[in-house]
Amino acid sequence: MTAFAEETGTAGSSGTAQRDDEEHTPVVESDAGGAEFWDARYSESERIWSGNPNTALVREVAGLRPGTALDLGCGEGADTIWLAQRGWRVTATDISAVALERAARHAEEAGVADAVEWRQADLSVSFPDGEFDLVSAHYLHSPGDLPREEILRRAASAVAPGGVLLIVGHAGLAPWEPTAHEGVPLPTPQEVLDALDLPAGGWEVQRCEEFERAQNDPEGRPATRTDNVLRVRRLPA
Repeated sequence: MTAFAEETGTAGSSGTAQRDDEEHTPVVESDAGGAEFWDARYSESERIWSGNPNTALVREVAGLRPGTALDLGCGEGADTIWLAQRGWRVTATDISAVALERAARHAEEAGVADAVEWRQADLSVSFPDGEFDLVSAHYLHSPGDLPREEILRRAASAVAPGGVLLIVGHAGLAPWEPTAHEGVPLPTPQEVLDALDLPAGGWEVQRCEEFERAQNDPEGRPATRTDNVLRVRRLPA
């Protein structure tokens, strides 16, 4: 993705990075964050990400009835395309016009272009209008002045009654990263939940936990990474 979220594997944007399976902008060490940076980053290669949907998205969404979805920081579009192939109508956002153009081409190749609306947006400045049955935010980590908590609270407000907010993030550093990323918070799922400040009695917490997944390091060697997932459902009115 790019609007700040994805996995590392070889590169980075949304931020981004070529990953073995995840599709949203990564944590990168740069004074980055803006469209110019991520456009340049995506322009370095014909493909930054693996093209596979995020494993947590597949696990958490496979059993939901398709409706409308908002994919925050869609990058090259793997999550968006996976959702569209399963009957969702998706609004997909990213800060990078280069990423969105590439994602739209991939959606056309997959035969789901009519099910997707692409929007260029810097989530730290603006947020898509409307309510959605699913709002998905994967790996929204970035250095600099990314107002992550504010963005996620806006994401919660965009969930329709009966809909789901899915937030996935890194629980800590990857095994190949010896030092912390300065200025990049990696909150626990409970800290993410607390920061949302959801109104009492209006939401159901369906999952709030860490999980392990396989991911290749930048040299292509197998490794295990710990991430976290928060899935909350807005109760019907």
